[in-house]
Amino acid sequence: KRLVECGHDVVILLDSITRLARAYNTVSPPSGKILSGGVDANALHKPKRFFGAARNVENGGSLTILATALIETGSKMDEVIFEEFKGTGNMELQLDRKLSNKRVYPSIDVPASGTRMEELLMTKEELQRVWILRKYMNDMNSIEAMEFLLDRMKGTRNNEEFLVSMNG
Repeated sequence: KRLVECGHDVVILLDSITRLARAYNTVSPPSGKILSGGVDANALHKPKRFFGAARNVENGGSLTILATALIETGSKMDEVIFEEFKGTGNMELQLDRKLSNKRVYPSIDVPASGTRMEELLMTKEELQRVWILRKYMNDMNSIEAMEFLLDRMKGTRNNEEFLVSMNG
């Protein structure tokens, strides 16, 4: 926090927010209110506060927190923790084990990934092309979508050129 206040840009890599929340669930005094999956209601307060500390300070620096979350583990607790944090981030990048098993990298589930308020990050024309691209890939599974993107990106030098190459 102090570095950010002094004008520095700080990045925290957290692996994983799920494990942090589990640890707090183990050591927090019981509140008497248990959420589904055995998560104590108070156990998520500090991890949420930590994750919510990310910000851009006017006349200062910025604090960016990149955190992983465990999903599809078979644990109800992990599902509850993921759902609690899902809406708090600015973007979600889902990895796909099927892509990784096929040695397709990056193993990103493109249809399930995205950025909130992406309209602030690009021009209207770029945004329109991204929407067309997403609509086109909507009917593809994650393997087809990633292979399509990789194939199309190989022929371009940058994002602008890539988006211009999209028909629409």
